[in-house]
Amino acid sequence: MLNIAHHYGKHATRTRCGRAFPNGKIPCHGAQRITQGNALNEFRNWVGAHARIRTGDLFLTKEMLYRLSYVGGLGSDSICYILRTSFMATVDGLLERARARLKRVDAKQAAAELGGGALLVDTRTDSQRAAQGAIPGARVIDRTVLEWRLDPTSPWRIPEAENHEVRVMVVCSEGYSSSLAAASLQDLGLVNATDVIGGFQAWKAAGLPVEL
Repeated sequence: MLNIAHHYGKHATRTRCGRAFPNGKIPCHGAQRITQGNALNEFRNWVGAHARIRTGDLFLTKEMLYRLSYVGGLGSDSICYILRTSFMATVDGLLERARARLKRVDAKQAAAELGGGALLVDTRTDSQRAAQGAIPGARVIDRTVLEWRLDPTSPWRIPEAENHEVRVMVVCSEGYSSSLAAASLQDLGLVNATDVIGGFQAWKAAGLPVEL
């Protein structure tokens, strides 16, 4: 059964298999079991009119998020479980969603675009570049300041970040963090941002120029 604890002002309502309202409760029909599928629809019915936060398919008030975060001991079909599972992301899932937005390039394509004037951004650390070698013509930008350097509206941008259409290819050591970085640049409106498949390791394996 769905167990919702809802504290609203002076009123507190706890219902099983029902919708919670500030001044009472409306039970569900018969012994119907509320599953994760229809719990979201049920939950929408008691969303209040406070400042709202977008959370996937739901609008939740700040108060609801606060209250629900302290409801424990509920079963796996509880609304809190639904919210927790929708909020929790894995790094693999994050990477998959980032790459779904990108038209990634291989090392040879990146080299060709670099030769044609595109911006290749190397986000590897100093120690990685010292041990692995540098890519001739690449712009070295620390990952911690990448967005500030490439946002065309930022006062700390590099000269190459002239507009949101600039072609940017991000390269890291193996092509993982670069995907997340490129997705972040797309969030800034850099529609032509992408990353290099396999990173520097693929660049080197393809026999492309490396400065030691």
